[in-house]
Amino acid sequence: MTPPGGGTTDYAVDIYYSAVKGEKFVCPIKEGTLMDMMYMPDALNAAITLMEADPTKLIHRNAFNIASMSFDPETIYQAIRKHVPEFQMIYDVDPLKQRIADSWPDSLDDTCAREEWGWKPAYDLESMTVDMLEKLREKLKNEKTNCRGHVTRFTGCLWKQEN
Repeated sequence: MTPPGGGTTDYAVDIYYSAVKGEKFVCPIKEGTLMDMMYMPDALNAAITLMEADPTKLIHRNAFNIASMSFDPETIYQAIRKHVPEFQMIYDVDPLKQRIADSWPDSLDDTCAREEWGWKPAYDLESMTVDMLEKLREKLKNEKTNCRGHVTRFTGCLWKQEN
């Protein structure tokens, strides 16, 4: 899991990092702003499933909406608090990110993908939250214990010689 890079939907990853690190999360998107989201394992599964689908059943060839879950910042915050009760969040809305979020649909219709090649996400908000918290705790623990004095990225260590 790579750290979020500052995009409009990155708050939905950054909030988990803050929870695991014990930091208060400052949310750049206002409460009530729904955005369609998908956990990466579901996205990867969708791509593979579509590539392996029976082409004779694909009316829309290979262009499909796929959806998983739609939530606002307060909903994801409450999902995390079920597992990290002391976690705190405040709002400091970024006007640019908010304008971008407001321009997107609240949800996507993925009926064609479900009917033509059996798309169905494996994760909902609760199962994603459990998995994200578990994986991030392990990732951050490994960064602290496996590479003392070195920078950890992705699955390995970037070793830096010190003089």
